[in-house]
Order: sequence, then C-alpha cells, then structure tokens
Amino acid sequence: MFLVEPLIKNVMKKKNKYVLVLGLLALVVSCKQKPKTDTSDKTDNEKIMHENQKEGNHNYQSDVAFLKEHMEIIELSDANGMGKVAVAPSLQGRVMTSTAVGGEGQSFGWLNYDLIASGEVKEHFNPLGGEERFWLGPEGGQYSIYFKPGTTFEFDNWYVPKELDTEPFELVGKSKNEASFKKEMQLLNYSGVTFDLLVERTVRLLSTEKVADVLGIDIEEGINMVGFETENILTNTGENTWNEESGMLSIWILSMLNPSDETNVIIPFKKGDEAELGKIVTDYEFGNGAIPADRLTVLEDKGVILFSADGKSRGKIGVSPKRALPIAASYDAKNQVLTLAHLSLPEDRNKGYVNSLWKLQDNPFEGDAVNSYNDGPLEDGSQLGPFYEIESSSPAAHLAKNENIVHVHRTVHLKGDKDKLERITKKLFNLELAEINAF
Repeated sequence: MFLVEPLIKNVMKKKNKYVLVLGLLALVVSCKQKPKTDTSDKTDNEKIMHENQKEGNHNYQSDVAFLKEHMEIIELSDANGMGKVAVAPSLQGRVMTSTAVGGEGQSFGWLNYDLIASGEVKEHFNPLGGEERFWLGPEGGQYSIYFKPGTTFEFDNWYVPKELDTEPFELVGKSKNEASFKKEMQLLNYSGVTFDLLVERTVRLLSTEKVADVLGIDIEEGINMVGFETENILTNTGENTWNEESGMLSIWILSMLNPSDETNVIIPFKKGDEAELGKIVTDYEFGNGAIPADRLTVLEDKGVILFSADGKSRGKIGVSPKRALPIAASYDAKNQVLTLAHLSLPEDRNKGYVNSLWKLQDNPFEGDAVNSYNDGPLEDGSQLGPFYEIESSSPAAHLAKNENIVHVHRTVHLKGDKDKLERITKKLFNLELAEINAF
C-alpha cells in the first residue's frame, strides 16, 4: 500500500494507479511533532514491545500495555479469559489487536509502534495500524470524499477525512463482550455534494458456538479461538437521496495483520464463465509490474485464489461482487493459525460497488467486494510494515433520508493442532494445508 519519496515523481505521472498505492504516501508528509528517535526515551513497555517485534513475537499483553500508555483501550474478553480483543474509542472504535490464548499469547493485529509512540499527527493520513478499522469509500473518482472539488488526483490533494482518521467515535455502551460507538459526520465529495450521515459501530466478541454456526464448521477441543464481529451501520441523515447522480458512499473495513514467511491468503470465488461473471481476480500494479506467479495463483478447479502474505513484496488483489463469496482467510503455517474473515454480501450481486481509482471514471460503481494487500520494501529499502490486509466493502449505499445500510465483518483466529485445522480448511475451501503451504 505504501510508497515514499523516491517513488513520488513516478507515481504522479501515473494518475490512474490504484488509489491505495498513492494514498499511503502520507508517510513522507511533515508531522506536527518531531518523531522520537532516541531509544532511551522509550518506556519499559515500549522496549519490550520493540524486542518482541524484532523477534517476530507479538505478545498481546505487552501490546496492550503499550497501547494503554498512548490511548484509552477497552478490552473485551470471553468467559475463560483466553479470547481477548482490544478496542480504541479514540481511533473510531478500531480493533487494535486480539489473542486466542490469553495475555501471553500471540497478538494478531499489526501496530505501527513508532508512530503511535511518537504522538505525531500527520497531515494526510495517520497509518497507526490496527487489526480492523472503519473507513468509507470511494477514495478516488468523481464521487471521492478524499479530494476536494476541482483538485487533481494527486497526493498533495488527498486527505483522509479527519472523522475516519484522527477524531474519536463516541462510546455509547459497553459490556464484558461488546462495545458500541457512534459518530455524526458531514462529508463533501469531489462533485460538490454534501453528505450528512450517522455511523454506528458495534464490536462484539463471538462465542465458539456462534462461529461454528455461522461458518458451518466444527471447532474441536484443543483449538484455541478468538472471534469478533463489527456491525457497521451507515445512515443518511440529510434531506437528499444518495444515488448514481450525487454519488454514493460505502462501508469499507480493512484489517492489518502480522505476516510470516509461511502465511498465505485464501480467497474462494464463484466459478463460472468469464463472459458472464467477469475476470476471477484483479491484480493491481504497484509500479513493479504484475504480481509474479510464485506469489499469486488461481486454482480454478477448486475455485480458490492463493496470495502470498509474507510482507516482503507489495501487491494487491481484488474480487468483484459477482465472483466474491462471503468468506476469505489466511493460514500461518509458522504459528499454526488459521484466520477466517466472514462478511455480509447482498443476495443481488449486481448491486454496484464503489470504484476507488484515482481518476474520473467511466464506471464508478464497478469496484471490488473483497481485497487483499501484501506489504513489502520500497525502492529505497525502507518499509512501513511488514503487514498484510484482508478487506471487505459494502455495496454503494443508495439511501433516502433516514434509510441505512448495514455491513458486518467477522474475524476469527483459530490456533491449534494441524490435523484439526486441516479439517476446517477442507470443509471451507477443499484445501489441505500442504496445498496452502506449497504455494
């Protein structure tokens, strides 16, 4: 997703590059405060956290202790205290991280430790990380809410709305396993249309029984699990109807997760004729050509896309609503963790999805329903992550006054015996672990 200064000139010449390539150039923008560079300024928790990060051991307990030094954190916990989820009200009710095996267990969310610790506020975008965050689309095109009217689609003119970046969501309720938030917003799109809206977001811990029922799987004894869902409601509170002429918003959920050399993303797709359903997968170029075959493969006979999530090479893929199924996943063989993302999809797959390309578009409502991004080094050798992402979007919201759209995104981490995890991958994807690992 991220490019920095050595790539700016090249990217600017290619305005039709995918939005997220340009969007995260925010890393080079001047900050309001000077970054911390002296490790002697770090607290004990920060030093432990950095050592854990260096060793690839993301410990939930140390991550949460670190986060609590810089922001309010609400922790949700299951009945036995093993499944835990950390939520930040000041970051739009963002799920920062989670664990399946208690405080000493692996921390699943990717965190930008240095930026969080610095207290910097960047001008264009603050990439603080987090396992699951709320955004709105589209990011580019004539209906974008990230560009002011009359500007060109270049980084200097791109700003993540503060409501999605630096402003908190109001906490309206919480319990041991649930936290609810809301935020009223007024956003202007590129075409000069003002949107009055209300966002309501609930983060809810899921029981083993609920996960098993929703996914249709058996979670055997000996598998540790943490699962949560975010229910995201977008309501039109203004007088005007949102439609194709005015532009429409969509709910966009993005997860940042920790990669490994043995992690691959699994995205199943609906089989069928390309003339009817379109291409199976869109491969978005990041200035380095198409994603090579050893990092992206399509198993057409099984209806599955495999995509490397090692955090070593930048690339992004997308699946259209006609091809998408309500599930995506990743498997980390190194840590024996199967991550499942379950998302709500409309029965009518012909509904439009916003297109976020940074240009005036001929087809602004022919975007993706599911995406995945793998981070990697930049041309100068620097890197923001490493991390990888699994993303989902709602359809474009065609809403009259007081109407709403709901998008639910569920995240489940399963850690345990390989044979037991394989029974799940075979049930959901018709894949043995060896087939995932071999890629």
